[in-house]
Amino acid sequence: MNHGPDEEKELDESPPADGGEELYERLNLKVDKGQEPLRIDKFLVRRIENATRNKVQKALEAGMVLVNNKQVAANYKIKPLDEIVLYSDKEAHGEEIIPEEMPLNIRYEDDEVMIINKRPGLVVHPASGNYSGTLINGVAWYLLQKNSTLTEQNLPRFGLVHRIDKNTSGLMVLAKTEKAVRSLAKQFFDHTVKRQYMALVWGDLAEESGTIVAHVGRHLRFRKLFDAYPDGDHGKEAITHYKVLERFGYVTLVQCVLETGRTHQIRVHMQHIGHPLFNDDTYGGDKIVKGTVFSKYRQFVDNCFAICPRHALHAKTIGFIHPATGKDMLFESELPDDMRDVIGKWRAYTTTTGLHR
Repeated sequence: MNHGPDEEKELDESPPADGGEELYERLNLKVDKGQEPLRIDKFLVRRIENATRNKVQKALEAGMVLVNNKQVAANYKIKPLDEIVLYSDKEAHGEEIIPEEMPLNIRYEDDEVMIINKRPGLVVHPASGNYSGTLINGVAWYLLQKNSTLTEQNLPRFGLVHRIDKNTSGLMVLAKTEKAVRSLAKQFFDHTVKRQYMALVWGDLAEESGTIVAHVGRHLRFRKLFDAYPDGDHGKEAITHYKVLERFGYVTLVQCVLETGRTHQIRVHMQHIGHPLFNDDTYGGDKIVKGTVFSKYRQFVDNCFAICPRHALHAKTIGFIHPATGKDMLFESELPDDMRDVIGKWRAYTTTTGLHR
């Protein structure tokens, strides 16, 4: 749903098909003092640009509309000064989902959620230019095999509340019910989901740990890229906490914890402080950033690029409150082979030179 001029849009504009984090936004509305009693579905259709009654009623049925912090039905009549919160899918995922068989690394599944360890190179969902071969195509096939009563026509929409870049590996949570979508969307928006990443970055960081605070938004000249705006004059607030795990002189293994989830946040933030991700061809990490110009060193780095032919970023941990049980859920995944092998190569190289710490 698009928003009228009175609504507060609290997440950034839609990211490109291969990257991003939180996929829901929240609209806050406060009813005027002089408002006459009116059904909330009619009120929202009038207030939100391009909204239809059908879309609004579906959002109400799914519990994605709260009035004074409580779920309401479509026939609820708004009152003056009511505070309305609407959680809305940022992107119109209207493309037909074609089930396709593919290997899925499912770490956990129950009636409400599924945890998948995504391999690098896999786009999360169909979009322009990527209508097949995505993670969601594989999930659709998996569901059809698991439940013989399902068909392609009544296959439930899978609830994507976040995603990770095509070339980032690691853990994602998917919602299997409307209740789970609502709960997880709110947790992501409220920044209570625990997300820990492992990244190999260029350079030797000066501090053992730190926090990067700089808005992240689209690049002012190159609209497919994102940039950091430390003065907050563009983009949306973004906060990344980092801690050094291992130093290799020319590169450093760091742990990153997201407080917010903006598109390309870790990649943009690390570039902003002068330490782009190793082999990140979008943000300057695919060339020698630190080190010598000697041919043997160049050959070593090229070999490392070949071992890990993508930006070295892995979503290691995800934690959230289970939508049905209310229990804390925490999942961890091991580093994939390409990152593990390239880290091992740097470790061996710098141990012999005395740079490893």
